Amino acid sequence: MESAPTRDRIWTAALVVIGDEILSGRTQDKNVAQLASWLNVQGIRLVEVRVVADEAAAIAEAVNTLRARNDYLFTTGGIGPTHDDITVDAIAAALDLPVVEHREARAILETYYAERGGVTAARARMARTPEGASLIPNRVSGAPGIRIGNIYIMAGVPHITAGMLDALTGTLEGGRPVVSRTIGCWVGESEVAEILRTTEKAHDGVAIGSYPFFRDGRTGANFVVRSADPALVDRCVSTLTEALTAAGHHVVPDGI
Repeated sequence: MESAPTRDRIWTAALVVIGDEILSGRTQDKNVAQLASWLNVQGIRLVEVRVVADEAAAIAEAVNTLRARNDYLFTTGGIGPTHDDITVDAIAAALDLPVVEHREARAILETYYAERGGVTAARARMARTPEGASLIPNRVSGAPGIRIGNIYIMAGVPHITAGMLDALTGTLEGGRPVVSRTIGCWVGESEVAEILRTTEKAHDGVAIGSYPFFRDGRTGANFVVRSADPALVDRCVSTLTEALTAAGHHVVPDGI
């Protein structure tokens, strides 16, 4: 049974999104949202995201910085079969480890490609890992992800990443999942900024996010209350609803 201190401490993760195609705008990244949502269920908070080019020095710097100050570091992109897929080499260099052909990864590729033209030299690149790494199962396209220390190296293609995350579900140590509730008002957020500030301050352990929008010619905002304690979320939402109503604003449960 988990002790209270273990459950209550905040576990953190960072993500390094790797790829020139992301920075150029040719590809829109979808992995940030799906990783954040998945981590939340595991009781782990995504606290930082970096997008870096396909450059070994940039990847290594980001990896070494973020792995040192977080419980977990995830990377997406750059582990395919082509010459510009350099993530494995860059991370191995950052860890001062050699790159080796992982026997189990090679066997997985041999099986997957047995009726797909075999393991070519290019495909064999996907069996390379930093020495001492373990594998993250990939039920979608065969080539596994990689775990080394607190680093999880995953594909950049979102549906493949999703499959790897599914394989990791329940395997990472974390705290209590963050829960959230949303309410909305047709009001400019600047008009209620003081209400938001004082309500959050009065509820230790809660964060209130304000998300303004302009719709149908009107200004509005949704307010998202988050905490690891569901009861605290409910109390904060109740207090915030009362304060907004008292100020003359109609509150829409579950947001607008």
